Amino acid sequence: MNVMKTVMLMLLLTMLLVFGGAAIGGERGMTYALMMAGVMNFVSYFFSDKIVLKMYRAQQVTESEAPVLYRIVRTLSQKAGMPMPKVYIIPDDSPNAFATGRNPRHAAVAATQGIMRILSEEELAGVMAHELAHVKHRDILIGTIAATIAGAISYLGHMAFFFGGRSDDDEGGSPVAGLLMMILAPIAAMLIQMAISRSREYAADAGGAQLHGNPMALANALRKLDAGVHAIPMDATPATSHMMIVSPLTGGSFMRLFSTHPPVEERIARLQAMRMGSSY
Repeated sequence: MNVMKTVMLMLLLTMLLVFGGAAIGGERGMTYALMMAGVMNFVSYFFSDKIVLKMYRAQQVTESEAPVLYRIVRTLSQKAGMPMPKVYIIPDDSPNAFATGRNPRHAAVAATQGIMRILSEEELAGVMAHELAHVKHRDILIGTIAATIAGAISYLGHMAFFFGGRSDDDEGGSPVAGLLMMILAPIAAMLIQMAISRSREYAADAGGAQLHGNPMALANALRKLDAGVHAIPMDATPATSHMMIVSPLTGGSFMRLFSTHPPVEERIARLQAMRMGSSY
């Protein structure tokens, strides 16, 4: 169900981009929109991992430099039948973690110094299992493409704001369609991207709990992380917030409503229902 939901949402996001381009510039605008998305996806596919790791000043570590984290990742990778990803530590006291890379052969997992301070070894293993589930499910690629297309749609909305829709009958655009594109398309794109991200987080929770063997390890970690990111906010960008295991963007109920992450309480409730009895 999660896979089908993701596929449908990705198709909807792509259609919104195509129709948005057509609304602004007719057939030519639609072509430009597809070309722009193609270039952005190409860059994101090959370089997004390096960009985000550099953005957060992540440092690659060896087993001798981070023995506990490295051993956890290696053990879980072997258990999942996956290549060992590169391991990074982020010099930040806010507790969080993410995975990046376009596929399991080019993957990396990153954990902040903060998360390693507040979690037990078993809880940290639950978090790393969640991140490896993202890698196995190709969620990093899916999330990157979704964020890229959503960004392209928002850019089209800005173009509509400055230039408006074309009124040339040969081009097929219209001022009204351009106005609607300017107002509604970025909002719709944000909501669709949010739905995709939430769906993949639930799937990674389930996959990580199965890989680890003890859903409560991840549940307990999520409870600590939710409190930790509010106590020590992370200097994160909205464009990369969907990559983190818990949203680094703090705010009231309005912010949570439009968060790329499901409510932590709901994630914990689902994990509690998955109890298996064995442990890492």
